[in-house]
Amino acid sequence: MPTITFASEKAADKREIQVSDGANLRQEALRAGVQLYPGIHRVANCHGLGSCGSCRVLITKGMENTSPKGLLESGRLAVSLAYIGNESTMRLACQTRVHGDVTVVTCPPLNMFGDNFFS
Repeated sequence: MPTITFASEKAADKREIQVSDGANLRQEALRAGVQLYPGIHRVANCHGLGSCGSCRVLITKGMENTSPKGLLESGRLAVSLAYIGNESTMRLACQTRVHGDVTVVTCPPLNMFGDNFFS
């Protein structure tokens, strides 16, 4: 069974859960009580439809163990400032399936001055 490790700046928020192969990252995080949504997005989000982009996460380990990005996810992330500098590791939790061990940072900060911002 794949293990999802939710990492956070706060050591107390670190959590590991085991999920079945192909599990949806958003559903499993919410089921485990992991906070995916920052601020107002806790109540104002698209509930997993992939249209709001507020469930963005950084996959810091195990990107190869996730499903490939689809057109909806790629398009949504392309218009997000948070994506800049994190193109290869930013995902939407609601659009990500887990097929092996991954480490995830939830609610990543905006990266408006990433490596690729002005290029």
